[in-house]
Amino acid sequence: MPEQPPPTTPLLPTPLMELASGFWSFKTYAGAIEIGLFDLLADGHGLTVEEVSEQLGIELRPADLLLASCASLGLLDKHGDRYRNAALAEEFLVTKRPYYFGGFVRYLDRREYPAWQHFVQALRTNRPTTWAPGAQESLFDTEDPETLQLFWDCMFSISVFTARALAEVYDFTRHTRLLDVGGGAGAFPLELCGRFKNLSATVLDLPPVCELARQKISEAQLEGIVDARPGDFHHDPALPKGYDAIVLSMILHDWDEDANRVLLRKCRAALPSGGVVLICELLLNDQRTGPPTAALMGMNMLIETEGGKNYSGAEYRTWLLDAGFTRVEVLPLAAAGANGVVIGYVS
Repeated sequence: MPEQPPPTTPLLPTPLMELASGFWSFKTYAGAIEIGLFDLLADGHGLTVEEVSEQLGIELRPADLLLASCASLGLLDKHGDRYRNAALAEEFLVTKRPYYFGGFVRYLDRREYPAWQHFVQALRTNRPTTWAPGAQESLFDTEDPETLQLFWDCMFSISVFTARALAEVYDFTRHTRLLDVGGGAGAFPLELCGRFKNLSATVLDLPPVCELARQKISEAQLEGIVDARPGDFHHDPALPKGYDAIVLSMILHDWDEDANRVLLRKCRAALPSGGVVLICELLLNDQRTGPPTAALMGMNMLIETEGGKNYSGAEYRTWLLDAGFTRVEVLPLAAAGANGVVIGYVS
Protein backbone atom coordinates (compact mmCIF):
# COMPACT_ATOMS: atom_id res chain seq x y z
CA MET A 1 0.00 0.00 0.00
CA PRO A 2 1.55 3.35 -0.99
CA GLU A 3 2.60 5.61 1.86
CA GLN A 4 0.12 8.42 2.47
CA PRO A 5 1.46 11.97 2.46
CA PRO A 6 1.33 13.68 5.86
CA PRO A 7 -1.72 15.84 6.40
CA THR A 8 -1.15 19.49 5.68
CA THR A 9 -2.05 22.23 8.13
CA PRO A 10 -4.75 24.41 6.60
CA LEU A 11 -3.74 27.97 5.88
CA LEU A 12 -5.70 30.31 8.14
CA PRO A 13 -6.02 34.11 8.17
CA THR A 14 -5.29 34.30 11.91
CA PRO A 15 -1.93 36.12 11.48
CA LEU A 16 -3.66 38.63 9.22
CA MET A 17 -6.31 39.22 11.88
CA GLU A 18 -3.58 39.88 14.44
CA LEU A 19 -1.89 42.35 12.10
CA ALA A 20 -5.16 44.07 11.23
CA SER A 21 -6.24 44.54 14.83
CA GLY A 22 -2.86 45.63 16.23
CA PHE A 23 -4.08 49.18 16.73
CA TRP A 24 -6.69 47.94 19.21
CA SER A 25 -3.89 47.11 21.65
CA PHE A 26 -2.13 50.42 21.11
CA LYS A 27 -5.21 52.59 21.52
CA THR A 28 -6.29 50.68 24.64
CA TYR A 29 -2.82 51.13 26.11
CA ALA A 30 -2.64 54.82 25.14
CA GLY A 31 -6.16 55.50 26.40
CA ALA A 32 -5.39 53.94 29.77
CA ILE A 33 -2.40 56.27 30.14
CA GLU A 34 -4.36 59.33 29.02
CA ILE A 35 -7.22 58.68 31.44
CA GLY A 36 -4.85 58.09 34.36
CA LEU A 37 -5.51 54.40 35.05
CA PHE A 38 -1.95 53.44 35.97
CA ASP A 39 -1.52 56.43 38.27
CA LEU A 40 -4.77 55.46 39.99
CA LEU A 41 -3.51 51.91 40.61
CA ALA A 42 0.04 52.91 41.61
CA ASP A 43 1.84 51.67 44.74
CA GLY A 44 -0.09 48.42 44.94
CA HIS A 45 -3.45 50.18 45.12
CA GLY A 46 -6.03 47.53 44.16
CA LEU A 47 -9.49 48.60 43.02
CA THR A 48 -12.65 46.89 41.83
CA VAL A 49 -14.31 47.69 38.53
CA GLU A 50 -16.90 49.75 40.40
CA GLU A 51 -14.24 51.77 42.22
CA VAL A 52 -12.29 52.43 39.02
CA SER A 53 -15.51 53.51 37.33
CA GLU A 54 -16.24 55.98 40.11
CA GLN A 55 -12.72 57.36 40.52
CA LEU A 56 -12.04 57.80 36.80
CA GLY A 57 -15.51 59.23 36.20
CA ILE A 58 -16.45 56.72 33.50
CA GLU A 59 -19.40 54.34 33.33
CA LEU A 60 -19.22 50.75 34.52
CA ARG A 61 -19.19 49.14 31.06
CA PRO A 62 -16.14 51.00 29.66
CA ALA A 63 -14.34 50.57 33.00
CA ASP A 64 -14.92 46.82 32.86
CA LEU A 65 -13.75 46.60 29.25
CA LEU A 66 -10.66 48.72 29.90
CA LEU A 67 -9.55 46.72 32.92
CA ALA A 68 -10.08 43.37 31.22
CA SER A 69 -8.17 44.52 28.14
CA CYS A 70 -5.24 45.96 30.08
CA ALA A 71 -5.02 42.75 32.10
CA SER A 72 -5.01 40.74 28.86
CA LEU A 73 -2.09 42.86 27.63
CA GLY A 74 -0.06 42.12 30.77
CA LEU A 75 -0.39 45.66 32.12
CA LEU A 76 -2.63 44.79 35.08
CA ASP A 77 -2.88 41.90 37.53
CA LYS A 78 -6.13 40.78 39.13
CA HIS A 79 -6.42 39.43 42.65
CA GLY A 80 -9.92 38.43 43.59
CA ASP A 81 -12.12 41.23 42.28
CA ARG A 82 -9.40 43.89 42.45
CA TYR A 83 -7.04 45.09 39.73
CA ARG A 84 -3.51 46.33 40.37
CA ASN A 85 -0.67 47.49 38.13
CA ALA A 86 1.49 44.68 36.84
CA ALA A 87 5.22 45.13 37.49
CA LEU A 88 5.80 46.51 33.98
CA ALA A 89 3.13 49.20 34.35
CA GLU A 90 4.19 50.05 37.90
CA GLU A 91 7.79 50.61 36.80
CA PHE A 92 7.25 52.48 33.54
CA LEU A 93 3.66 53.78 33.23
CA VAL A 94 3.19 55.68 36.48
CA THR A 95 3.80 59.41 36.12
CA LYS A 96 6.91 60.73 37.88
CA ARG A 97 8.62 57.35 37.96
CA PRO A 98 12.32 57.81 37.04
CA TYR A 99 11.96 55.94 33.72
CA TYR A 100 8.39 56.88 32.83
CA PHE A 101 7.57 55.53 29.37
CA GLY A 102 4.13 57.07 29.06
CA GLY A 103 5.50 60.16 27.34
CA PHE A 104 6.57 58.02 24.40
CA VAL A 105 3.13 56.45 24.15
CA ARG A 106 1.39 59.82 24.36
CA TYR A 107 3.73 61.24 21.71
CA LEU A 108 2.88 58.40 19.34
CA ASP A 109 -0.82 58.71 20.09
CA ARG A 110 -1.03 62.48 19.62
CA ARG A 111 1.45 63.05 16.80
CA GLU A 112 2.21 59.88 14.87
CA TYR A 113 -1.05 57.96 15.02
CA PRO A 114 -3.02 60.71 13.25
CA ALA A 115 -0.21 61.09 10.69
CA TRP A 116 -0.36 57.37 9.88
CA GLN A 117 -3.93 57.93 8.69
CA HIS A 118 -2.24 59.50 5.64
CA PHE A 119 0.20 56.66 5.11
CA VAL A 120 -0.76 56.04 1.48
CA GLN A 121 -0.24 59.75 0.77
CA ALA A 122 3.30 59.39 2.17
CA LEU A 123 3.89 56.34 -0.03
CA ARG A 124 2.75 58.21 -3.13
CA THR A 125 4.50 61.51 -2.43
CA ASN A 126 7.62 60.39 -0.51
CA ARG A 127 6.96 63.22 1.94
CA PRO A 128 6.37 63.16 5.71
CA THR A 129 2.86 63.63 7.07
CA THR A 130 3.70 64.79 10.62
CA TRP A 131 4.98 68.14 9.35
CA ALA A 132 5.13 70.20 6.15
CA PRO A 133 8.56 70.58 4.52
CA GLY A 134 8.79 74.06 3.01
CA ALA A 135 6.33 75.52 5.49
CA GLN A 136 8.27 74.24 8.52
CA GLU A 137 12.03 74.09 9.04
CA SER A 138 12.05 70.58 10.49
CA LEU A 139 9.93 67.97 12.25
CA PHE A 140 10.80 69.77 15.53
CA ASP A 141 9.35 73.07 14.26
CA THR A 142 6.05 73.12 16.13
CA GLU A 143 4.07 75.66 18.09
CA ASP A 144 3.00 72.98 20.58
CA PRO A 145 5.59 72.90 23.39
CA GLU A 146 3.85 69.93 25.04
CA THR A 147 4.45 67.80 21.94
CA LEU A 148 8.16 68.63 22.00
CA GLN A 149 8.37 67.94 25.73
CA LEU A 150 6.70 64.56 25.20
CA PHE A 151 9.21 63.79 22.44
CA TRP A 152 12.28 64.61 24.51
CA ASP A 153 10.89 62.82 27.56
CA CYS A 154 10.22 59.68 25.55
CA MET A 155 13.63 59.79 23.88
CA PHE A 156 15.31 60.14 27.27
CA SER A 157 13.44 57.13 28.67
CA ILE A 158 14.33 54.92 25.70
CA SER A 159 17.95 56.12 25.52
CA VAL A 160 18.71 55.36 29.17
CA PHE A 161 18.13 51.68 28.55
CA THR A 162 20.05 51.72 25.27
CA ALA A 163 23.00 53.27 27.11
CA ARG A 164 22.81 50.56 29.76
CA ALA A 165 22.76 47.85 27.12
CA LEU A 166 25.74 49.47 25.37
CA ALA A 167 27.69 49.55 28.64
CA GLU A 168 27.22 45.78 28.92
CA VAL A 169 28.87 45.04 25.57
CA TYR A 170 31.43 47.84 25.18
CA ASP A 171 34.18 48.80 27.64
CA PHE A 172 34.35 52.56 28.10
CA THR A 173 37.29 52.35 30.49
CA ARG A 174 39.53 52.75 27.41
CA HIS A 175 38.12 56.26 26.80
CA THR A 176 38.17 59.54 28.69
CA ARG A 177 35.93 61.97 26.76
CA LEU A 178 32.63 61.19 25.06
CA LEU A 179 30.72 63.34 22.56
CA ASP A 180 27.02 62.49 22.22
CA VAL A 181 26.01 63.94 18.84
CA GLY A 182 22.33 64.88 18.80
CA GLY A 183 22.23 63.65 22.37
CA GLY A 184 18.91 65.22 23.37
CA ALA A 185 18.44 65.51 27.13
CA GLY A 186 21.68 63.62 27.81
CA ALA A 187 20.63 60.08 28.69
CA PHE A 188 23.79 58.48 27.28
CA PRO A 189 26.34 60.75 29.02
CA LEU A 190 24.46 60.63 32.33
CA GLU A 191 24.16 56.87 32.31
CA LEU A 192 27.69 56.16 31.07
CA CYS A 193 29.49 58.75 33.20
CA GLY A 194 27.61 57.51 36.23
CA ARG A 195 28.95 54.04 35.55
CA PHE A 196 32.46 54.77 34.22
CA LYS A 197 34.20 57.18 36.58
CA ASN A 198 37.04 57.74 34.09
CA LEU A 199 34.63 59.31 31.63
CA SER A 200 33.46 62.87 31.04
CA ALA A 201 31.03 63.80 28.29
CA THR A 202 29.38 66.51 26.22
CA VAL A 203 25.92 66.61 24.68
CA LEU A 204 25.99 68.32 21.28
CA ASP A 205 22.55 69.52 20.23
CA LEU A 206 20.49 72.57 19.32
CA PRO A 207 20.36 75.38 21.92
CA PRO A 208 16.83 74.69 23.27
CA VAL A 209 17.67 71.01 23.66
CA CYS A 210 20.87 71.86 25.52
CA GLU A 211 18.73 73.60 28.13
CA LEU A 212 16.84 70.34 28.70
CA ALA A 213 20.15 68.48 28.99
CA ARG A 214 21.47 70.98 31.54
CA GLN A 215 18.38 70.40 33.69
CA LYS A 216 18.98 66.64 33.64
CA ILE A 217 22.70 67.13 34.35
CA SER A 218 21.86 69.28 37.37
CA GLU A 219 19.31 66.76 38.66
CA ALA A 220 21.95 64.02 38.37
CA GLN A 221 24.53 66.23 40.13
CA LEU A 222 27.02 65.65 37.32
CA GLU A 223 28.00 69.28 36.59
CA GLY A 224 31.66 69.41 35.75
CA ILE A 225 31.56 65.86 34.41
CA VAL A 226 28.82 66.23 31.79
CA ASP A 227 28.09 69.43 29.89
CA ALA A 228 25.95 70.53 26.94
CA ARG A 229 27.34 72.36 23.92
CA PRO A 230 25.10 74.06 21.34
CA GLY A 231 25.68 72.92 17.78
CA ASP A 232 24.04 71.66 14.62
CA PHE A 233 25.74 68.45 13.51
CA HIS A 234 23.86 68.54 10.24
CA HIS A 235 24.91 72.05 9.15
CA ASP A 236 28.10 72.78 11.12
CA PRO A 237 31.17 72.19 8.92
CA ALA A 238 32.93 70.11 11.58
CA LEU A 239 32.36 68.37 14.90
CA PRO A 240 34.32 69.55 17.95
CA LYS A 241 37.61 67.77 18.62
CA GLY A 242 39.05 66.60 21.90
CA TYR A 243 36.88 63.51 22.27
CA ASP A 244 37.99 59.91 21.83
CA ALA A 245 34.49 58.40 21.57
CA ILE A 246 31.48 59.66 19.64
CA VAL A 247 27.96 58.26 20.08
CA LEU A 248 25.28 58.43 17.40
CA SER A 249 22.14 56.93 18.94
CA MET A 250 18.94 56.88 16.88
CA ILE A 251 20.37 59.66 14.73
CA LEU A 252 21.31 58.19 11.37
CA HIS A 253 17.88 56.70 10.69
CA ASP A 254 16.60 60.28 10.37
CA TRP A 255 18.69 60.98 7.26
CA ASP A 256 19.44 59.66 3.80
CA GLU A 257 22.67 57.94 2.80
CA ASP A 258 24.40 61.08 1.52
CA ALA A 259 23.75 63.02 4.74
CA ASN A 260 24.88 60.06 6.84
CA ARG A 261 28.11 59.67 4.89
CA VAL A 262 28.86 63.36 5.44
CA LEU A 263 28.28 63.04 9.18
CA LEU A 264 30.45 59.93 9.44
CA ARG A 265 33.27 61.75 7.65
CA LYS A 266 32.92 64.55 10.23
CA CYS A 267 33.18 61.96 12.99
CA ARG A 268 36.32 60.48 11.45
CA ALA A 269 37.92 63.91 11.09
CA ALA A 270 37.19 64.77 14.73
CA LEU A 271 38.53 61.54 16.26
CA PRO A 272 42.15 60.90 17.26
CA SER A 273 44.05 57.65 16.86
CA GLY A 274 42.39 55.07 19.10
CA GLY A 275 39.03 56.82 18.85
CA VAL A 276 35.70 55.20 18.03
CA VAL A 277 32.26 56.08 16.76
CA LEU A 278 29.40 54.01 18.18
CA ILE A 279 26.18 53.85 16.14
CA CYS A 280 23.24 52.53 18.18
CA GLU A 281 20.22 51.71 16.03
CA LEU A 282 17.51 49.19 15.26
CA LEU A 283 19.50 47.45 12.53
CA LEU A 284 17.97 45.62 9.60
CA ASN A 285 19.52 42.30 8.72
CA ASP A 286 21.80 42.34 5.70
CA GLN A 287 19.02 40.88 3.50
CA ARG A 288 16.70 43.76 4.55
CA THR A 289 13.92 41.34 5.50
CA GLY A 290 13.67 42.11 9.22
CA PRO A 291 13.46 42.18 12.11
CA PRO A 292 10.05 43.89 12.22
CA THR A 293 11.11 46.40 14.88
CA ALA A 294 13.79 47.78 12.55
CA ALA A 295 11.77 47.55 9.36
CA LEU A 296 8.73 49.26 10.87
CA MET A 297 10.83 51.96 12.51
CA GLY A 298 12.10 52.61 9.00
CA MET A 299 8.52 52.80 7.78
CA ASN A 300 7.83 55.37 10.48
CA MET A 301 10.68 57.45 9.08
CA LEU A 302 8.61 57.85 5.92
CA ILE A 303 5.96 59.50 8.10
CA GLU A 304 8.42 61.60 10.12
CA THR A 305 11.35 62.55 7.86
CA GLU A 306 12.23 63.63 4.34
CA GLY A 307 14.92 61.01 3.72
CA GLY A 308 15.29 58.74 6.73
CA LYS A 309 15.09 54.96 6.87
CA ASN A 310 16.59 52.16 8.92
CA TYR A 311 19.78 50.58 7.61
CA SER A 312 21.63 47.30 7.94
CA GLY A 313 24.93 46.65 9.64
CA ALA A 314 26.45 45.95 6.22
CA GLU A 315 25.46 49.41 4.97
CA TYR A 316 26.98 51.11 7.99
CA ARG A 317 30.13 49.02 7.61
CA THR A 318 30.58 50.22 4.02
CA TRP A 319 30.02 53.86 4.94
CA LEU A 320 32.44 53.71 7.88
CA LEU A 321 35.22 52.11 5.87
CA ASP A 322 34.67 54.62 3.07
CA ALA A 323 34.90 57.44 5.65
CA GLY A 324 38.35 56.24 6.72
CA PHE A 325 37.65 54.07 9.76
CA THR A 326 40.08 51.17 9.77
CA ARG A 327 37.95 48.47 11.38
CA VAL A 328 34.23 47.93 11.93
CA GLU A 329 32.50 45.70 14.46
CA VAL A 330 28.78 45.00 14.94
CA LEU A 331 27.61 43.88 18.39
CA PRO A 332 24.04 42.91 19.37
CA LEU A 333 22.14 44.94 21.97
CA ALA A 334 18.99 44.15 23.89
CA ALA A 335 17.13 47.45 24.18
CA ALA A 336 13.87 49.00 23.04
CA GLY A 337 15.61 51.65 20.96
CA ALA A 338 18.44 49.58 19.47
CA ASN A 339 19.20 45.96 18.65
CA GLY A 340 22.83 46.56 17.79
CA VAL A 341 25.80 48.89 17.90
CA VAL A 342 28.07 49.40 14.90
CA ILE A 343 31.54 50.45 16.05
CA GLY A 344 34.00 52.20 13.77
CA TYR A 345 37.60 52.18 15.00
CA VAL A 346 40.41 54.61 14.19
CA SER A 347 43.92 53.12 14.22
